[in-house]
Amino acid sequence: MTSIRERIDAEVKENPVVLFMKGTPTFPQCGFSGQVVQILDYVGVPYKGINVLDDPELRQGIKDYSNWPTIPQLYVKGEFIGGCDIVREMFQAGELQQLFEERGIAIQTA
Repeated sequence: MTSIRERIDAEVKENPVVLFMKGTPTFPQCGFSGQVVQILDYVGVPYKGINVLDDPELRQGIKDYSNWPTIPQLYVKGEFIGGCDIVREMFQAGELQQLFEERGIAIQTA
């Protein structure tokens, strides 16, 4: 049986963009998760949303994994980027879009 840390590690390494969130991309269940979903959808990157509300062990495990106390948490190419505030600030400054491009992840350009 794999540990929660191994499960998280596999998700982060196997998916170029992963969002650990409350709810799903189609039905976020907190405002902060909803904001990050809106940003990722606007930028147009494909991502995997993982609902931490489905699994209490995962909900705590992701906090331990990143040493970050809040959810949502965004990972790009295995690297922890941050939570809602950081993602929003990076998006507003154009840094998030630049990060995706630098990592070889195509974004939609308006």
